[in-house]
Amino acid sequence: QVQLVESGGGLVQAGGSLRLSCAASGSIYSVNAMGWYRQAPGKQRELVAGMPSGGSTNYADSVKGRFTISRDNAKNTVYLQMNSLKPEDTAVYYCNAAGIKRDGLMFNHWGQGTQVIVSS
Repeated sequence: QVQLVESGGGLVQAGGSLRLSCAASGSIYSVNAMGWYRQAPGKQRELVAGMPSGGSTNYADSVKGRFTISRDNAKNTVYLQMNSLKPEDTAVYYCNAAGIKRDGLMFNHWGQGTQVIVSS
């Protein structure tokens, strides 16, 4: 089994910062891609930032220059540093990880989600 545990959400004023963390654990052989998605009420889940295997990064246009994704491969942990937060960033943020389990099977898992609320 593979588990993803997220932390770091909360309530913040516009212009503030938050840092989200997501740790993958369990029967993991390797974690390849990791990323963050978000879903606002009444909207579809969207990619916020991703780190495919190889170390590259990609961001949604709406967060470029404000959010930074990073990874600690030794800890199978991905972070999302969110600066200059705006009310429109309010959403439930989900971590996603894809890789290979110790039994050789691939996995693609989601975290439980963490709420981010940005007040104006």
